[in-house]
Amino acid sequence: MPLPDAVDELVEFAPLEDVLLPILRDGLPGVAVYSLIPEEGLRAFVEGEVLPFVLVRRHAQQGYWDGDIRFLDQGDFTIHTFTADPDGDEDGARLSDAVRVVLRNAWMNKVTVPGRGSVTRLRMLESPRRVTDWATSSGPVQYADLPTGVWRYETLYGITIRRAL
Repeated sequence: MPLPDAVDELVEFAPLEDVLLPILRDGLPGVAVYSLIPEEGLRAFVEGEVLPFVLVRRHAQQGYWDGDIRFLDQGDFTIHTFTADPDGDEDGARLSDAVRVVLRNAWMNKVTVPGRGSVTRLRMLESPRRVTDWATSSGPVQYADLPTGVWRYETLYGITIRRAL
C-alpha cells in the first residue's frame, strides 16, 4: 500500500542513493551500479559474471547532521567497487578513481537529478583502500572473505545535496 498523498506531499529530501545512482550509472557505462546487490543477481555476482560492480551505501554518521532543514541534505556514503582478475586489484583502484571523477564532475557541472536534487558539495573523507572481505565490520561479527580473484575497494565520501524545488 503506498503512502497517503498527504504524507507524500511532506517529503522534501530524497535518499542520497536516489541522487547518486543515476549520476554514477550515466557516468560509468558498462558498469553495474546499485545500492543493494540484486537478489536475482547474487549468484552471478559471486561467480563474477556481473563484475565490475559499484555498490553505493549511505554511511552511518558520527556526530551531527550539517544540512539545512529547508534546502540542503548532508550525509556520508561509501562506495564499494568489486572487480575480478585478471588485473582485478589494479582495476578496482582505477574504477574507484573513475567514480571519484564522475562524482566531482557532477558537482562541478551542477548536474541535477530530476525530482531528486543536485550535488552542492563533495568531500572524500577516506581515500580508496583495498579490503579483503564482503563488507567492513567492527566487533565480534566478521564477514566472509571474498572469493579468490575478486577485489573490493572502499571509499568514504561526504556530500551535500540541494533538494529539487
